[in-house]
Order: sequence, then structure tokens, then C-alpha cells
Amino acid sequence: MAYVLGFFAADGCMIKNNRGAHFIEFQITDKDILLKIKKLLGSNHKITERKNNIKWKMAYRLQIGSKKMFEDLIALGMTSRKSNTLKLPIIPKKYFNHFVRGYFDGDGNVYIHKRKDRKGKLSLLAGFTCGSEVFLEKIFSELKKTANIKKGSLYCKNNIYYCLYFSTNDSVSLYNFMYNQCGDLFLLRKKERFEKYLKNR
Repeated sequence: MAYVLGFFAADGCMIKNNRGAHFIEFQITDKDILLKIKKLLGSNHKITERKNNIKWKMAYRLQIGSKKMFEDLIALGMTSRKSNTLKLPIIPKKYFNHFVRGYFDGDGNVYIHKRKDRKGKLSLLAGFTCGSEVFLEKIFSELKKTANIKKGSLYCKNNIYYCLYFSTNDSVSLYNFMYNQCGDLFLLRKKERFEKYLKNR
């Protein structure tokens, strides 16, 4: 469940309607990971499709009506307006890599670049984005303790959100940490990008 919590921290939302009904919602363009989350949560709710703009990818949404789940998330520090107030919940050390992988699959990025000054040698850049600087500061602090990560760059982008990125060696350390004992619970396209770099470096 640590993976699901991490993914929710990145891409989930909490809704309480005018009738007092409580919902949690996930939305992403990758249906396969949403199917896995649905199975983990024991949900029989339907996954719906949404496309707000003809130029955008199809998005898939899972909405679950559950007051208990809603209240459990509040107890873990989640809120309905968490984008800029998100704080890192207390996660047992043995589950922390799963939480980080879940958050990464929701609001993480990984890029491969060809260095112009090193005869085309490839470099790797991976990291996270968030509206909460405090959340990324805490993630960074914990990763230095648990994932053998040495340095990172934390900065504000366009005065809107924050980014935390790692250079090649620390990005490889992040990969090794996140995907340790991960089973099949990960977003394939992001994992494959790491592995493309590792294969061709």
C-alpha cells in the first residue's frame, strides 16, 4: 500500500460533495498502472476515460466512494488541497522505496541526454516535481539516508512548483533504490527509460 499512497500523494485527489459523500480519485494516462492500483485496493469501481482536449492523450480515472479511505488519508496527512501543502507521511523504512516509486510514477521524470563535451557520452537525469517545497526537502533528506544519494538540485520552476533532480550517479542510485523488490508494481515506460540508459552507457 505504500506504493499506492505515494502515487496518490502525486496524482490523487480527495472530494467531498454537497451531499457529504466522500471520494478519492486517481487519474493518469497509463491505464495498466491504474488497473494494478484498483486490484490492490480491492475496488470494483469502473475505470472511466476522459479526454478534455483533442490534442491530449486519453486519461483514465478511478473514483472510489469511501469515507473510511478518505479519513485514513487525512490521518496520513493528505488533504483535499494538498498540492502546495503536501508533507511526507511517516513511512516505515522497509516500505519507503515503494512510497518513493509510487510518487515517482505520479510526479517523477527521467531523461537521457547526450553530452556534447564528452564524445557523445550519455547522462541520466531523474527526479521529482511538487507544489510543496517542504515535501521535496524531506524526500531529499530521507533519500540521502536510505538510497546512497549524495547530491541533488532543488529549485522553484516559474514561481509555480518545485523540482528536485539528481545527476547521473545519484539517478542510478535512485533507480536501484526504487525498484528493489518492486514486483510488477511500477510504471513500465519510466523503468524502461532507466534501463535504456543502463544498457547503453
